[in-house]
Amino acid sequence: MKLLYFAWVRERTGIHEEDYDLPDGVATVADLVEHLRGRGDGFARAFADTGQIRAAVNQETAGPGDAVAQGDEVAFFPPMTGGRA
Repeated sequence: MKLLYFAWVRERTGIHEEDYDLPDGVATVADLVEHLRGRGDGFARAFADTGQIRAAVNQETAGPGDAVAQGDEVAFFPPMTGGRA
C-alpha cells in the first residue's frame, strides 16, 4: 500500500509518502493508525490524538472503521478549515 502524510502529520513522521506492506491483523483505518503509532516517536506524536487527524482511502474520506487492504492508497492529514463566507 502507499501511505501519504500531509501538513503537520508529515512534519511529525518525517515522511511525505512511502510504500508499506500491510501488516497482518490490520484491517481498518483505526488498526492502521494504532500500528503506525508504534513505529517510533514521530509516529506516536503524529497519531497521538486521533480526533485531530483525518484519513482518506483511495482518495475517499474514510473513518476509523473503514477497511484498508494491500494496494490501497491511504492519506493522513489534519482537519481542514477555510473557504469563503
